[in-house]
Amino acid sequence: MENITKLWMGPLPKDSPYVKPFRLYYVQNGVEKNWDLLKVHDSVAVILYNTSRRVLIFVRQFRPAVFHSLVTAGGSDVGEVDLQKFPPKIGVTLELCAGIVDKEKSWREIAREEVLEECGYDVAVDRIEEVMTYRSGVGSSGACQVMYYCEVTDDDRITKGGGVEDEMIDVVEYTIEESRDLVRQGSKINSPPSCLLGISWFLMNKAPKLS
Repeated sequence: MENITKLWMGPLPKDSPYVKPFRLYYVQNGVEKNWDLLKVHDSVAVILYNTSRRVLIFVRQFRPAVFHSLVTAGGSDVGEVDLQKFPPKIGVTLELCAGIVDKEKSWREIAREEVLEECGYDVAVDRIEEVMTYRSGVGSSGACQVMYYCEVTDDDRITKGGGVEDEMIDVVEYTIEESRDLVRQGSKINSPPSCLLGISWFLMNKAPKLS
């Protein structure tokens, strides 16, 4: 995952299938305003709990956006990145199993596919429980994400997971107590808010019933 030998930056192609920048104009209280936005896919995220070993299932992956943010924290973009000064591991995140909504399928079916592809668990759609719907990137995209919860067992796992095609994803397991540490005051981790929200929801709504 961290075997990245070269990394550089360039302009966004106009035909990007994932991100489309644009400017929105509007009038508020009689004043004309504008806001620069990104059109991105909506997405799903899944809180996975393995009841066989009493662990939460997460994924680790290199996120170029996180890496870029850390590299350019001083305020200026760079050309080719010095990987000795900025090792790729700083861009590795801990996340819930998740994926974009880019197929003509129900969101729950897409969530099921992501669980299989990323984590290797084959579960029926009716075992996936909807938790909540919310908005991500409210200052830039306002994309919709639906969070689900699914309990799995060791018997459900038919592959090692890791993603499809050129994805590089590690599946990792945390005990309930280890997961609790991730959301303690003062924690500093490379996780998106959806992951921390999912952990908090699990600790509040599921963990007390499992003790």
